Amino acid sequence: MSSQTAIGIDIGGTGIKGALVDLATGTLLTDRVKLPTPKGGRPADIVETTRVILERVGAAAGVTDVPVGICFPAIVRHGRTMSAANVSKKWIGLEAAALFARSLGAPITFVNDADAAGYAESQFGAAQGVEGVVILTTLGTGIGTALLNDGVLVPNTELGHLQIDGVDYETRASYSARERENLSWSAWAARLQKYYSTLEALFSPDLFVVGGGVSKHHEDFLPLLALHTPIVPAVHKNNAGILGAAALAVKDLG
Repeated sequence: MSSQTAIGIDIGGTGIKGALVDLATGTLLTDRVKLPTPKGGRPADIVETTRVILERVGAAAGVTDVPVGICFPAIVRHGRTMSAANVSKKWIGLEAAALFARSLGAPITFVNDADAAGYAESQFGAAQGVEGVVILTTLGTGIGTALLNDGVLVPNTELGHLQIDGVDYETRASYSARERENLSWSAWAARLQKYYSTLEALFSPDLFVVGGGVSKHHEDFLPLLALHTPIVPAVHKNNAGILGAAALAVKDLG
C-alpha cells in the first residue's frame, strides 16, 4: 500500500470504529469495523478494543504496515489527553499517544475528534479548496469545533465553551439543549444565531461548516440564520473522524 492509504480510528463515548482510507479520494477501502466503547471508558479497555479494530481492519485490507491515525474526545496536547468527554476521567493528564503506540506496536498520530472532522472537511468535504479561515462546529451533546486557516489546522480550539450571556454557551446551543428543552427549530435557531454571530465577530471566518448528527436536518435550521459568513452542512458525517485521523497520520509523515 502507498502513502495514499492509512487507517483511521474514531474513538467515541459509545462506539469505536475504523477503516482503511484512500487519501486520494477520501473514500473507505474497507467496510467500517465498529465495536462498542467498553463500559466505563477506561484507558486499558479502550486501547484493547482499538487494538482489535486495528487488527480486523488490517486483516480485511490485507495490510500490516500503513500509517494509523486515532481521534479521541479530548483536548490532545503533545500526545497527552488533557480532558475526557464521555470516557473515564483516568484519561485526564495521561500520555495517551505513547500508551496507544506501545500497546498497538506501531507509531500513531493521535488527535482531537473535532479536529479530525474539521480536517476531513478541508481535505475531502465542504471546506475543500476554501482559502482563509474555516470554522467547523459539531452540534451534539456539546459543541465541538475545529479552526483551519488555508487548510492548516489550529488544534484544540474549544469554541463551544465561549461565555455568552454569562454561561458556557454549548449548554444553550448544543443539539442536546434543544432536545432537553424541547425547543422548536426556530427557537433553537435563535440561540444558534447568537452563537455564530459571536464567532463571526471574533474570527471573521470565510466559511462555517456544521457537522454532528443534526446536520442531516440542516434545511430545518440553517436557512433561519442571518449571517455574513456562508454556513453549510458537513459532507462527511459518521466517517469524518476516520477520514480526518487517517489524513493527519499521512500528513505527519511529511
